Amino acid sequence: MLDRTILIRRAGADASMAMPAGTLHPMGLAWDARRNWLWIATDCPDLPGVAKCESGALVAVDRKGQLTAKVSPGPGFHPGDVSTANGEVFVSDGLNGAVYRLRGRQLDPLIAPGVARSAQGTALTADGRHLVVADYGRGIATVDLKTKARTLLPMAGDKPLRGLDGLVRVGEEYYAIHNGSSPGSLVRFRINGAQIDVAVVQRGAPLADPTQLARDGNRLLIVADAGWPGASKPDQPPRGADTLVAFPFP
Repeated sequence: MLDRTILIRRAGADASMAMPAGTLHPMGLAWDARRNWLWIATDCPDLPGVAKCESGALVAVDRKGQLTAKVSPGPGFHPGDVSTANGEVFVSDGLNGAVYRLRGRQLDPLIAPGVARSAQGTALTADGRHLVVADYGRGIATVDLKTKARTLLPMAGDKPLRGLDGLVRVGEEYYAIHNGSSPGSLVRFRINGAQIDVAVVQRGAPLADPTQLARDGNRLLIVADAGWPGASKPDQPPRGADTLVAFPFP
């Protein structure tokens, strides 16, 4: 993120791709198989050495790293997470809780700024009718893509599952990174009517400072040590030995 570089692993070989000129620092990213583009949430995180900016942008690059799209809903947009499914693209703003759906070259708000608290990962439901949203302060919610109605889904006992970051759907189950407390965890949940049933898959090592995750065939790839403490305080030692780890599905 700090050096504005995307790391690539293809056919067992490692490579890298510099962010195009005129773009900010990469945050969350997602591959769009329909367009063959990589969508990237870009912003200026509050870290040493990062210049402040008025607004970030959602950008897309092709396999050669060429800029193919750059969109923003306006000033004050600070995207952090992005997801794609069935040609749809969704991006969330962790500072004001907004979630947007890409329509052509415009971002249409599904959750308006200020309604939620800190939108993080998103995942389209299997039927394509709702978007599941992890809000760091409010917990899991679904948004009806037709009506934009937002419904909070608590755990048993009407308790919200706060502190979630990255989110991905696998069949009818959802996997998410919980880093609202230490150590971090990988959790799995199902939507059961008006609530979610939650199970902890992995807690603690090697998940030292987990953030994002993605599906890769029959396994999950997880950013296990994002390095935020080291980025904000360069004199701090790493909290884990592994940056990226793989978890097979149970």
